[in-house]
Amino acid sequence: MKYWLMKSEPDVFGINDLMKRPKKTEHWDGIRNYQARNMIRDEMQKGDQAFFYHSNAKQIGIVGIMSICREAYPDYTAFDPDSKYYDPKSNPDNPRWFMVDVKHVRKFKNIITLDTLKQHADQLGDIALLKRGNRLSINPVTKKQWDYILKLEQ
Repeated sequence: MKYWLMKSEPDVFGINDLMKRPKKTEHWDGIRNYQARNMIRDEMQKGDQAFFYHSNAKQIGIVGIMSICREAYPDYTAFDPDSKYYDPKSNPDNPRWFMVDVKHVRKFKNIITLDTLKQHADQLGDIALLKRGNRLSINPVTKKQWDYILKLEQ
C-alpha cells in the first residue's frame, strides 16, 4: 500500500462534498500536471490511502482520509469542450489525462494545519508538501510520515 496527499480547494470540492456523494465516492478529476498525472496513472493502486488536503482556504491543511477505490482511467472531462478541464489535445483514443476514484474514510475532528505541519518539519523529513516551490496537487507520503501526521490529529 502507498500513501498520498491530495489537494483540493474546498470551495471547488471539499471533504464535505465527498461525504455527500453516493457511497461517499467520487472521481478525482482535473489533474493537468504531468508529474501528478504520472503518479495517478502509474503508481496509485486500489486500497492506497490519501490525506484529503484543503488548499487555498481560510484554514489550509489536512482535513481527513480517503482511499483509492478505482485505479486510473481516462479523465473524460478532458474530452468535453464545455468542461473547465477540457484539453483539445486529449481524446478517448489517446488520453492525455487520467483520474482515480476516491472514497471517504473519515473526517478529522480538527484540521492539521499547514502551520502545524511546518512546526514538525524536522520529524517529517523530506515530505514533498513542505518543499519550497512544490505546488503539485498530489504528493507521495511515506509510511513513516503518514504515521507521524496521524499522531498530530487532536
